[in-house]
Amino acid sequence: MTYPQQGGAAPPAPAAPAVPAVPPQAGPPAPVPAARPLPAPAPPRRTAWSEGVDRLRAGATTEPGRLRIIGALLALLVVAFGSVTAWQMSDRSAAADDVLHKSQPLSSDAADIYRSLADANTAASSGFLAGGQEPEATRKRYEKDIRTAAAKLVTAAANSEPGSASADTITKLNKLLPQYKGLVERARANNRQGFPLGGAYLRYANDKMQKEMLPAAEDLYTSENRRLRSDYAAATPYPWAAIALGLLVLGALAWTQRRHYRRTNRVLNHGLAAATAAAAVVLLWLVVGHSVARAGLDSSYDHGVRSLNVLHDAQIASLKARGNETLTLVSRGAETVDVGGEPKDRFDVDFQKSMSDLTEGLAEAAALADDTAGEKPVTTATGNMRVWKSRHLEARRADDAGDYQGALDRIIGTPAQKPTGECFDGVDDSLDLALRHEEREFRQSAGDGLGAMTGLPVGAAVLAVLGAAGAVLGIGRRLSEYR
Repeated sequence: MTYPQQGGAAPPAPAAPAVPAVPPQAGPPAPVPAARPLPAPAPPRRTAWSEGVDRLRAGATTEPGRLRIIGALLALLVVAFGSVTAWQMSDRSAAADDVLHKSQPLSSDAADIYRSLADANTAASSGFLAGGQEPEATRKRYEKDIRTAAAKLVTAAANSEPGSASADTITKLNKLLPQYKGLVERARANNRQGFPLGGAYLRYANDKMQKEMLPAAEDLYTSENRRLRSDYAAATPYPWAAIALGLLVLGALAWTQRRHYRRTNRVLNHGLAAATAAAAVVLLWLVVGHSVARAGLDSSYDHGVRSLNVLHDAQIASLKARGNETLTLVSRGAETVDVGGEPKDRFDVDFQKSMSDLTEGLAEAAALADDTAGEKPVTTATGNMRVWKSRHLEARRADDAGDYQGALDRIIGTPAQKPTGECFDGVDDSLDLALRHEEREFRQSAGDGLGAMTGLPVGAAVLAVLGAAGAVLGIGRRLSEYR
């Protein structure tokens, strides 16, 4: 008996009918996939400045941010005020110091160089007129003048700018001085031996002095005076930039404290009040100190330098007149110039011109004298000048009449003969007194002006730092209320 299979595999399923292959059909091409879009370019990298501006703009929308901005600006303004004040007052203080200790003393030294050279020339001609053996006093005066000129030239050279016009002039004078001395010594040697060639050497020495040395010394004097005026121009102008900044700082501090009061109803902020006090002290010190300094410097110029210049010019005119007066007798008509169609002695014509300059100078010095001590020596010099003119006329009459010895006695004779040399010495001594008085007035006024600026640059800087710190602390105290 046949039994069915138990647990066997399932019978195979009937095979599926085969599907016939479809031949390829012609049709449209398959679509190309679209290109992927490019990524958007990255935004440009921002600079630190633009980021800072944005932060500042964002901070300005809040009260703490505004307070920080106000504090920074206040501190910056106060520091700028102190810095500009210190800078401008340092420059003015340095210029005032130059006026007192450099340019004016050098201007006086230049005038002394001119005076010493002119006086040496006068002493040389006076000694020549005295004969073969010149007076010892005249010889000593000549030697002293030469030493003074040489010493002043050394001082001027040490204080002049290398390569400047003044340095070149000093070099020129240092070369000409020994040449002049050599000519004078030749004139003396020939005069002692009675040779007429001595007069020619002396006239040659005088020409070197009048045409080369004295013009060079005058150029040096003019250059140093120009330098003195430049120092005055740098020391006296008001520091307007510092004053304007000071007013701006006080205005900004006042506005900040008013704003603080309106927002908090508090009358006083200690830090801002301290900053205001510091700025006010600096501004007041600046205005008052510079005004006092300016007044002192202006006084030193009006009552010192101007008078000194006029007195120096008068003394120079006096020395020129004396030198030309003695050379009139040395040359004895050897050199003439045409005046109105008539020949005149060249040295006498120059004498008249120098005396005219002396007359004008003494009149101007008398007008500038502002006290008795300054006016008295000028008045004395004017009186001596008038006597000098009258005695000179007598000497010229004697010389024109052929009395050479009488003319010589009236020029370099003994005091009993009332010579013009006595009047010249009186004018010269009186002008020396007036010069010393005006120099004392100059030093006192210029010293007062310089003293008024003492400590101002450093004080302004210190107070500005304290004021800036006060402003920052005051704003910081207000910011602490927001924490």
